[in-house]
Amino acid sequence: MDALLSSFTAVAIAEIGDKTQLLSLFLAARFRNKTAIIAGILVATLLNHAASAWLGVWAAQFIPAGWGPWLLGGSFIAVALWLLIPDKDDSDDTAMLKYGAFVASCVLFFLAEIGDKTQVATVILAAAFDDAVWMVIWGTTLGMLAANVPVVYAGSWLLQKVSLDWARRSACAIFILLGIATIISS
Repeated sequence: MDALLSSFTAVAIAEIGDKTQLLSLFLAARFRNKTAIIAGILVATLLNHAASAWLGVWAAQFIPAGWGPWLLGGSFIAVALWLLIPDKDDSDDTAMLKYGAFVASCVLFFLAEIGDKTQVATVILAAAFDDAVWMVIWGTTLGMLAANVPVVYAGSWLLQKVSLDWARRSACAIFILLGIATIISS
């Protein structure tokens, strides 16, 4: 259960102000079928994070015993600092949009996640919880949905109410606290 909750929390927080949230906003403005957008996000995230988690499990075999909590805590702090760098929306009109909400969401989301901080977090979390890789995959996927579904349905309203700069700084502080707590608890 720790793997599920840690993965959910880490990705839901890391996703705040991320380029995939901007992509969700773009897709919601472009397509009326919100269910298809969310289904595309779900499929893309499951595929991307499953591959990332299995990479993390494979990489874990090379991490010396006792280093896990330090690497996980340090990684949380690194992601915290990464959160302070605002993402840009690179979802220009693309040929993918002609295939409809589901395909466009699925393909664009999968591609946007490559090398993203939530993908990196998934690799790290799977390495830390290598005995619970499926919980990591479900946790990161649910965290991604928790952060993006509200944007799909109420994105423009949320942007008027919440400053992205404030959200990124708050997420940064939470990740630093998670990193310190992880290191101290070891």
